[in-house]
Amino acid sequence: MGICCLAGCGNSTGNGGKTSANADTAVQGRESSDTEKVKLTALISKHSLTKDVNEMEWLNLLEEENGVDVEWQQITADWDQKKSVMFAGGDIPDILVKATVTTDFATYNGLFENLAPYIDSGEMPNVAKMFEDHPELRVLSTDENGAIYGIPNYRSLWPRTNRVLYINKTWLDNLGLQVPATMDELEEVLIAFKNEDPNGNGDTKDEIPLDFSGFPTFMLGCFGVPMMNESDGYFVEDGKVKNYRVDERYKTFMIWLQKLYGEGLINEEVITQDYSKFQSLARGEGSTAKVGVTLGWESGDRFGTGVADQYLPLPALKPHADSDENEVYWGYYSDNNSVNAATAALSANCKNKAEAVKFIDAFYAEDIGIQVLFGGMNDVDKCLQDNGDGTYTVLPPADSSIDAGTWKWTNSFADYSPYYIPDDMKDKLTMGEDMQRVLEERIPLEATLDMMEKKCETYPAKFITYTTDENSDLAMTQANINNIVDQTYSAWLTDSSRNIEEEWDAYVQSVYDIGLTQNLEIRQTAYERYLTSMK
Repeated sequence: MGICCLAGCGNSTGNGGKTSANADTAVQGRESSDTEKVKLTALISKHSLTKDVNEMEWLNLLEEENGVDVEWQQITADWDQKKSVMFAGGDIPDILVKATVTTDFATYNGLFENLAPYIDSGEMPNVAKMFEDHPELRVLSTDENGAIYGIPNYRSLWPRTNRVLYINKTWLDNLGLQVPATMDELEEVLIAFKNEDPNGNGDTKDEIPLDFSGFPTFMLGCFGVPMMNESDGYFVEDGKVKNYRVDERYKTFMIWLQKLYGEGLINEEVITQDYSKFQSLARGEGSTAKVGVTLGWESGDRFGTGVADQYLPLPALKPHADSDENEVYWGYYSDNNSVNAATAALSANCKNKAEAVKFIDAFYAEDIGIQVLFGGMNDVDKCLQDNGDGTYTVLPPADSSIDAGTWKWTNSFADYSPYYIPDDMKDKLTMGEDMQRVLEERIPLEATLDMMEKKCETYPAKFITYTTDENSDLAMTQANINNIVDQTYSAWLTDSSRNIEEEWDAYVQSVYDIGLTQNLEIRQTAYERYLTSMK
């Protein structure tokens, strides 16, 4: 979800070319000592914004410190398709970064090195410390035979939810409206946004009352679904793994959404628009906003600099005035935001395994981990500052034409990367302006999220592991399930002639028949197995 929330691209100036004296000295030093280094190959699947990793000084210094010279292969598009061909051929680089998922290790048996012995022997002390601090991460990484082929990451800094519901306060003020406290009141506001001229440009047809991308999962929580790290619609309630796509509360939500769409209150292209169109609409034209209500990661990213100051974040809204506020939730994704599985892996055919293992482990050191995520802490990269007292500061972009989020993604490996950022880093690191806004804008949701932590059962989707057979069965049937639920969602939303109430039972039965019955049984078993492993 974080990758999909990026702002527009921009090229950094002054850092990439290493034209400074410090950079030239570093390059000359590396060239003179190349003959003493161990040669390694590595592959990284990176975001399209991310610059050539060889231009990242923090990475060059890390290689220097570990006595390795790494030849990087960089993939920015279609990795899933390229991966299957490469892995099937059996010829892979020594180190893979952001390039594997846990199912790869069973699918391509024998291609990857079991890292458990290196961790247990003390050759990967930083990874061992991460597992000691968070034993659930070792459970996540260990397969049914006790092997560890992929090392996860962990970061303590991210918020508990990925999305905020924003409303244009300027539009409310222009129309003399109050901030809505319920979904009913929100609908009334959306009607006013549609029928009047809230942006004040004289055109009553250029405003979009409500817009979102994909399925608005987070708003579903307001209708009573306790989504605690849900994955593919799965969540836990009363000890049972369930799926909201066949839940009565989902039906109620869909009836409401269909009504809004039929009234012209939702962007008519909400199903067909690509992400760039979705993003550009919310940024308006100059100081003229085009969207009234929308979901987003952070206001600067969602709305840009022209109209961001017009929006404010909303709390989780009750459906009706008489709804029980203790049955109103929001999408809670603390585990999902903190952890990614299999961010680093090692080829079983690597000729210099000791050096490769040491290099992988180096990414998990505290002072390196923050650089992997935010960019380098040196005079070339200029992304982080060491304050000299055990604390660090994320610096504003050295290129003022680039927003903070894009600067991070340009100059670092960013989110889905190998690093360990321990819990006490919250007290050591001053975040950049974009992440400070992320945290501030979630304040209206804090009471709901606190209540969910106390009341709801978490679904630890990131930590639940499956056998090879279970993974195979889940993958096959989930694709069929997704096909039905996605097509039905689109049809129900956009076609008001479809009677959701009348079609509901047949739809639910079709989802169960296509594979949900089996998937719920597998996930229930795996969930209970996980609970046992954590005792």
